[in-house]
Amino acid sequence: MRLNILKLGHVSAPHTYEGAPARLVTAEQALRRSVLSCMLWEDEFYEDGVQIAGRIRELVPRVQAQQVAALAVEAREQMKLRHVPLLLVREMARHTSHRALVAETLERVIQRADELAEFTAIYWSGGKQPLSAQVKKGLARAFGKFDEYALAKYDRAGAVRLRDVLFLCHARPANAEQESLWKRLAANALTAPNTWEVALSAAGRGEGDSKRETWERLLTGRKLGALALLRNLRNMREAGVDEALVLAALAGMRAERVLPFRFLSAARHAPQWEDGLENAMFRSLEDRGGGLAGHTLLLVDVSGSMDAGLSRQSEMRRADAAYGLAILLREIAEKITIYTFSEDAKLIPSRRGMALRDALDGSQPHMGTYLGRALNKAMDESRTSYDRVVVITDEQTHDHVPGPSGRGYVINVASYRNGVGYGEWTHIDGWSEAVLDYIAALESGETAVMH
Repeated sequence: MRLNILKLGHVSAPHTYEGAPARLVTAEQALRRSVLSCMLWEDEFYEDGVQIAGRIRELVPRVQAQQVAALAVEAREQMKLRHVPLLLVREMARHTSHRALVAETLERVIQRADELAEFTAIYWSGGKQPLSAQVKKGLARAFGKFDEYALAKYDRAGAVRLRDVLFLCHARPANAEQESLWKRLAANALTAPNTWEVALSAAGRGEGDSKRETWERLLTGRKLGALALLRNLRNMREAGVDEALVLAALAGMRAERVLPFRFLSAARHAPQWEDGLENAMFRSLEDRGGGLAGHTLLLVDVSGSMDAGLSRQSEMRRADAAYGLAILLREIAEKITIYTFSEDAKLIPSRRGMALRDALDGSQPHMGTYLGRALNKAMDESRTSYDRVVVITDEQTHDHVPGPSGRGYVINVASYRNGVGYGEWTHIDGWSEAVLDYIAALESGETAVMH
């Protein structure tokens, strides 16, 4: 797939997939929008994963090495994306202009042991070839981050095993203890980790406790992290786990690093525990800094494309990401007026938590996207002045989008080629809480790291 708008001499105007005029953007802006909401190689509503990955590959050499490296780190550390930062570094390794930053960037973005093997698989996706010197150096440095538990937990069967990566990068142990550990890895002799995945796997094979007993033992012993608990609520429900144990786990979970959209997804698949999930979600929103003073006008995209899943394996939708950001924004804004938009703009009550999700989702049929019409209506109907307009969308509108009156932000939650939220709008990609932190930092005059 080619981005012809970025080639010298081409002046054809881009459009969204729904036909609205889109903005001509720089190569760096195009790379950011393709990366920061990207579940790598996963199909989206309008584009397939191969198209998106191909566009990323083409854009990397057009963007300065320092900017690509910074984007890879931002994608991993702020947006919590795992695969697309690895692709960025792999593409950096192809180009002499970018290779000098490969080792340090690779070491930084590899934060889970299985990413060592995943990067190598990405490197070889077009056929096996020798690893470059910078890649070997980065992998070797990254190996030093992981203890036996981490290596054993993520030493999974696959085309590339962790021991293969160890042999390929020629990592040198820092001490005798690490040398012994790596020898056990090479000999496939690591101690099996005591994880909930191992326990459930044994139960599924008929070894030891039943799945219900295993879940209950894990809950009683507080062996599940917050994300593991949320992702497995439906499995617990289907296994007949004692409800009191589930509610106690939700009440005691460490929720401060969990984003609202994860609670929304969990509640959709385990609605009987919504009260417990909402209480945990409100705990995750407590004591948040970076509040937004004044009046915020918020428009949330509820068109049909927003109902698409984030990935084939994920139970979360683009809409969950948008609703989660809206719930978070509702908590940090001093005053807020909220509209949804699809075929029309609908003013909704500025409720909190799950009630706001319900108001957003049920406000109108999820059909076409008319952001320009919605903005005009919302701004005309607003009887008081507002300090900022925030739009949460995948940007694939049918109609022309006017500029904001004053501060305006478009938060893009998809990876599509073209978008409308540039020019007079401040364009932000991704669905992490970092995007709202960026707005607060920008308005307070602090140095902001996103752009």
